[in-house]
Amino acid sequence: MIVPGSTIGILGGGQLGRMLAMAAIQLGYRCIAYTPEKDHVVGDVCHDVFQNKWDDAAAMAAFAQKCDVITWEFENVPVEPIQPMTERLAPHPRALETAQDRLAEKRFVEQLRGRAAPHASVETRADLEEAVERIGTPGILKTRRDGYDGKGQWPLDSAHDVEGLSMPAAPCVYEGKVEFDAEFSVILVRGRDGEVRFWDSSCNTHEDGMLVSSVLPAPASVTRHVAEAREIAKQTADALNYVGVLTLEFFATRQGPVFNEMAPRVHNSGHWTIEGAATSQFENHIRAICGLPLGDTRTIAPRVEMENIVGKQSYTAHERLSDGLVHLHLYGKARAREGRKMGHLTRLGWDEAQA
Repeated sequence: MIVPGSTIGILGGGQLGRMLAMAAIQLGYRCIAYTPEKDHVVGDVCHDVFQNKWDDAAAMAAFAQKCDVITWEFENVPVEPIQPMTERLAPHPRALETAQDRLAEKRFVEQLRGRAAPHASVETRADLEEAVERIGTPGILKTRRDGYDGKGQWPLDSAHDVEGLSMPAAPCVYEGKVEFDAEFSVILVRGRDGEVRFWDSSCNTHEDGMLVSSVLPAPASVTRHVAEAREIAKQTADALNYVGVLTLEFFATRQGPVFNEMAPRVHNSGHWTIEGAATSQFENHIRAICGLPLGDTRTIAPRVEMENIVGKQSYTAHERLSDGLVHLHLYGKARAREGRKMGHLTRLGWDEAQA
């Protein structure tokens, strides 16, 4: 067990790291962060921040030396530079290796008998033309690595769209469109002893590839798929010998849950758990990586809705507090640009009228 008073290292400087540090501080831990970002937001709550490039081996070693356990707050942390600190890392970097490659993660889940959207590896225009002919359109071309919130993605509505597409230089994966009733997440926490607990699955709404809102309780179109999706998520966590919070996103379809993406970290669709669950995803991640008993994950309000605050919406976000059931979280980001997540709000409904 990592005892209170110890130091937790966080790789990354964004809002997820900030909220992880806030949860850790409440449990009596010190946090330091490592990030190449100059405009990071973890510094508001961490005791120290190493602002260095990922390939700065000396800085990375000095950071690791100060930590009793190390975790990450986003899945694009380069794997090679963190290999020397593997013994202190939780989760294990194999989770990053799997999730950083969209094709690899689909194949990984399919090996566990999960169902993914029809897909094909694409490295050339000829590959794409073949994939479109075999899988059909509409579909979406995605870079295999990097990209989030809709970045690194190109919708293709017909085969003619391939002709006008400027092919990305990076390896890609083409995915056929899935007809679905809803999108939902399975978020679990797995302890060092292998215990797994799940939060209730929210129904998620996306626009342009970015999460807009997560709502509970989810409709029947989602809930009838949750048990099967949870089994896939648990098998994934067990196969990775995962420690911490793990998120798998699914489409609810007539054929059953279809796996979309995996995030080996706390997740935007789980922000509702801060006020809406007995133990938040952030606190349970800290509990898991430190070897503490896991907290209760039950939902504590009849209705919970989380809404992202994007761009200049943050300028008027405090007006939402006129609704006494709203909890506001702003991330401390200085520049509100279009498409940038600036915060979120969670609204708890306690009776039928409020819901």
